Amino acid sequence: MEIYQPTWFIPTYQPVQHGDWQVQIGPMVLCKGYWSPARLCLNMAGLLRREADGTLRTWMSMTPMEIESQELGCQFARGHVLVMGMGMGWAAANSALRPEVTRVTVVERDPLVLSMIETLDIFGQLPDAARAKIHIVQGDALAYVPDQPVDLLMPDIWLPLVSDGRVEQVRQMAENCRPKQIYFWGQEMEIARHARAWGLGWDAPGIQATVERFGLPLLIPEGVDYPAKLAAAANHWMQDRWLPAAA
Repeated sequence: MEIYQPTWFIPTYQPVQHGDWQVQIGPMVLCKGYWSPARLCLNMAGLLRREADGTLRTWMSMTPMEIESQELGCQFARGHVLVMGMGMGWAAANSALRPEVTRVTVVERDPLVLSMIETLDIFGQLPDAARAKIHIVQGDALAYVPDQPVDLLMPDIWLPLVSDGRVEQVRQMAENCRPKQIYFWGQEMEIARHARAWGLGWDAPGIQATVERFGLPLLIPEGVDYPAKLAAAANHWMQDRWLPAAA
């Protein structure tokens, strides 16, 4: 079995607990990627929260699925990047490492998540120049209005990979932020399921038509076989019952 070896910067995480939130380390986890085959992950960190019924629920992890589902946003980040949702700090850190990025603003509602990231010193693991780009705001992603223009909006505030109302929430954030481009978590799933509901294909024309109907400036990267990646992700993760409620 192939061992997953990401080319992205992966912070060092340690087991820690802040309130209902905790980071755990899994010695060996088998996981398929967002669009790549299953691989073995060693010492994989995961962010979990204890729910009201006492169960632990995984909110984010350093699996191939999680990393691949955000990597295009990081790869094509430019200028001022606005990250909605701290998570494990991975997207913010890798965006800040891009020389084309001048500032990364992270908006997170839960102070315990911010405290955990500070305790783990996630951004302290970056070079000084990258760390200086990061600005953290405690606030509501659906209400936050930035104090300077946004080049790329990267929202990741949802727990399930697929959920109704996500496009509408992204639209609300876009109205507040007026970004030049948007890359939101799970956007391939949203494009794929809406395209299917609207009788459109997963090829380039179908994707373009779907995005135009969304009315959002989504990042569809050039030089990448985006239709192939979208189709692979949808075939891995989308189920037929996950058609949009308004279809």
